[in-house]
Formats: sequence, structure tokens, C-alpha cells
Amino acid sequence: MEIRWWKYYLSGKTPEDYLQKKIAYWERVMAKAQIHLPSGARVLDAGCGPAGIFIALPGQQVDAVDPLLGQYERSLAHFNPADYPNVRFVSMPLEDYRSDEPYDVIFCLNAINHVADINRAMNRLVAGLRPNGRLWLSIDAHRHRFLRSVFQWLPGDILHPHQYQLEEYRQMLTSRGLEVVKSIRLKPGHIFDYYLLEAKFADDIRHSRVKTPEE
Repeated sequence: MEIRWWKYYLSGKTPEDYLQKKIAYWERVMAKAQIHLPSGARVLDAGCGPAGIFIALPGQQVDAVDPLLGQYERSLAHFNPADYPNVRFVSMPLEDYRSDEPYDVIFCLNAINHVADINRAMNRLVAGLRPNGRLWLSIDAHRHRFLRSVFQWLPGDILHPHQYQLEEYRQMLTSRGLEVVKSIRLKPGHIFDYYLLEAKFADDIRHSRVKTPEE
């Protein structure tokens, strides 16, 4: 369903025009969140899709992880890995991804509620973060507890199997030893608000990486 959605969404959009607008979008998001990445920073784009934030980070060392990268390359003219020489693409579910080195910054943007196992995916994000690093997580957060319960029992969105409110997403981070230092509402909605969260290791454990249950 994911690849079918991308084919439908990108039909009629030229690669040049779409990517130009997408880069501008990511630059607006980073400006609003005051995200400033030093040159050469080690970055993970988790659940990157065919045009994740990696397209707007030419000066960083980026690993971009997504289980559908092969299908994107075969099916979408808008995705050509050769256009991004600073990016290492890894076709793998986030739940299974492990890096030999931790990251200065991890982005997981509009992706965490697409994964099969959200707890394993959260564990992998935390395990990959360097002490003093930053995790940026964007989510569609339910505004109303009743509607969240309805969506959980009668899924209305096959591409988003996980349905939570903002405080529940925050709890997923704090229960793993992170503190949420910034919550930015990027887009309001009637059912969901689209939020960007900034998280880091809590002060008392900042200099010793937390071990997740998998480790």
C-alpha cells in the first residue's frame, strides 16, 4: 500500500519540480524548529521514503533507512540514489537497523506510526543516538481520546497502524530515558495535529547511553 500511495501521489509531478518544492519544505521545517546541523554531522534519516530530509542535507554524513528503497528506485523517477553521494542508503526495516557508530542527529519524520513494531523501532532510535545528540520525531497525534480509541479498534488508515495522542508519544520517549525539550505543532487538524518533537537524553544520564531492552 505504501508504494501504491507514492505512485499515485507522484503521478503528474515532475521529479525536478517535486524535489525542488520538497527541499524548500524541509528547509522551512528546519528553520521553524531552529535546527542547525554542523557540516559533517553524522545523521540518520529513519524511514526516509523517496524524498526524506536527506535531500536537504548535502553537507552532512547521512544514513537513510527504509525497507522500500529498492521499490522506490525501480518504480519512481523521483528517487535516484546516485543524486546523493553523501548518503548511504540502507534498505531495511527500522526495527532491524543497527549502526556501528551512534548519530549526532536522528530524524524520524512521519514514519514511526508506519512501522510494524513501534516499540522495537523506538528502541532502535534511542540506541542509535549519541550522548548529547538530538532526536527529531514527527507524528500525527490524535486530538481526541475517543476518536483515537475508535481508530485503534476499527482502523481507518491502513498506512498508519499506530494511533496515539501526543502525550503517549512523549511517554514513549521519556520511558526510554529521553526528555522532550521542544514540541512544535507544524500543522493543526480536526482529528490529528502534526507535531515535531525534539528529544535528548535526560541530564542525569546524558553521558552514558541508555541500554534498550533489546540490548
